[in-house]
Amino acid sequence: MLSGDGTVRHDDAASPLGAVTSIEGSKVHLELIVQGGRPRVRVTVGNLVRIRAGEAILVGIVTTLSSGSERGHRPGAYASLDLLGEIHAAHGAHRFSRGVSCYPAIGDDVELLSATDLRIVHQVSATGTAAVGALYQDPETPACIKIDDLLSKHFAVLGATGVGKSSGVTVILDEVMRARPSVRVFLLDVHNEYAASFGDRASVISPRTLKLPFWLFNLEEIADVIYGGRPAVDEEIEILAEVIPLAKSKYGQYKEASDRQIVKRPFGKGAGYTVDTPVPYMLQDLLALIDERMGRLENRVSRMHYHRLISRIEAIRNDPRHGFMFDNANVGGDMMGEILAHLFRLDPDGRPMTIMQLAGLPMEVVDAVVCVLCRLAFEFGIWSEGAVPLLFVCEEAHRFASADRSVGFTPTRRALARIAREGRKHGVHLGLVTQRPAELDATIMSQCSTLFAMRMTNARDQAFLAAAVSDAANLLTFVPSLGTGEVIAFGEGVPIPARMTFRPLPSARHPRNDASGRAAEDDATVAGAAFVGAVVERWRGATMNKVAGYDGDPAAAARLGREAGSDSPHGAALEQVHRRLLRRPLEGGDQAQTGAQTGAQTGTQAGAQAAKPLWQQGGA
Repeated sequence: MLSGDGTVRHDDAASPLGAVTSIEGSKVHLELIVQGGRPRVRVTVGNLVRIRAGEAILVGIVTTLSSGSERGHRPGAYASLDLLGEIHAAHGAHRFSRGVSCYPAIGDDVELLSATDLRIVHQVSATGTAAVGALYQDPETPACIKIDDLLSKHFAVLGATGVGKSSGVTVILDEVMRARPSVRVFLLDVHNEYAASFGDRASVISPRTLKLPFWLFNLEEIADVIYGGRPAVDEEIEILAEVIPLAKSKYGQYKEASDRQIVKRPFGKGAGYTVDTPVPYMLQDLLALIDERMGRLENRVSRMHYHRLISRIEAIRNDPRHGFMFDNANVGGDMMGEILAHLFRLDPDGRPMTIMQLAGLPMEVVDAVVCVLCRLAFEFGIWSEGAVPLLFVCEEAHRFASADRSVGFTPTRRALARIAREGRKHGVHLGLVTQRPAELDATIMSQCSTLFAMRMTNARDQAFLAAAVSDAANLLTFVPSLGTGEVIAFGEGVPIPARMTFRPLPSARHPRNDASGRAAEDDATVAGAAFVGAVVERWRGATMNKVAGYDGDPAAAARLGREAGSDSPHGAALEQVHRRLLRRPLEGGDQAQTGAQTGAQTGTQAGAQAAKPLWQQGGA
């Protein structure tokens, strides 16, 4: 049986610990048997005990201990415990179930839980469970999670920086993929630290290889990209809402034609497309439609909204940091099916997991990208009727779904909340990882029925956790003192609330940031003017425009020139915008590529690109 210091005594003939003196609902008080002024059996807070109540064996957890003088009783030792469930016989075997169907009576004996009963309680041999570590009370007994309940009712891993959250997440996902091979796992890797943790079982998508065409973005998301997270201009948003459906309709008319010039103009009212319909359209068509409407206006103040919108769109299109949205966005035509298959591993080929690395994406678009991915995952679950179960794991969840409604991108919070509230109906499950649970949206957090609480010292976070836990809340007193890798698990995904230690990972599989990993392996100091110069060039090159001005586009030059008249009250401001947009890049690789491409070579290369899957094009 278990001794009070957490070690196992292998005899199951348990000695009585004490007897029941009073019952208050699920809380039971008992008087301990004392020898020589001390309890005969050593017991401490957190120990599991059993009470024989007729034919049932009730299981409880010790919550408080005191002497008689502290409670105003006669000298002795007293304890209180919370009832968790009961062990009962079914079909010739013993099973543990949460909840209590019968209560103990005054005088019933209480014993420490035996090692055999401990394995029954934690359902070590039950189907649908997986071991993720070892119990604190008995390191020889595996700590198990219930896979189906963990997934269908969502889960969250909480803990401060450096307590082993990422390693714990790796262990949990390992067991999910092993026990449920049909589940696809999509992990948002905010700090690029999981690439080495899953080896050949994961497909890693980095900002260099990501292909997420702009036409997959809905109006709110594309507006967030265009304005860089700043408040949008209502008049310009209205223009976008009018012309995007028309651009989609125009693309639908000439996508099969070999010569775009033969396309007529008889499209109107968007041909049934809405601004959020996920179909391709060409950016140049969008700009041409905006320019055409601007040309019909005589009021210069109204024309400014159109001109500024064109300038904003052209600025982000020429920004290399947004290349994942615009480079080859229409290569191969409508590639939405292939993109979804690649993102969510619909054809896993031995890799049921996607690791989406977010470090390296422009800060201005991270929220919009996460929003698109959340929305695509949820809507794919709806329209596929849950045919492919998907676990969507969000690292640093408080960044994307903040409790403060004035912080972050509202559509991202809304997309995560939809998965939390309705995802289980459509086969989309949610896993949240955060170091600041108090800053996470309470509505989303309330949908997570399983919590893995690691060390947290912040008082607000501890208070938030206490409000979220309904059973065995006394275990929360251990949270500030947990060791690295230790966790207290609550909720539907575990048989009972338990303190456990996650299974250690091999050193090669420890989650770590790519840069920090390289620094640890190579202690040599890098210095010198050549190194600093290379860093500066990389830094500058990352934000250089991709095109060498608008010399080759007379229409664009004419359009820009039309609004640059000195008679306009906004002429000086527009001149500054034009000079910024027309600035020529100094990146040698781009110039060399531009000079080397002839018309025939360009056509050949475009054909070769079209033959490849979209996600294999342009990635290094």
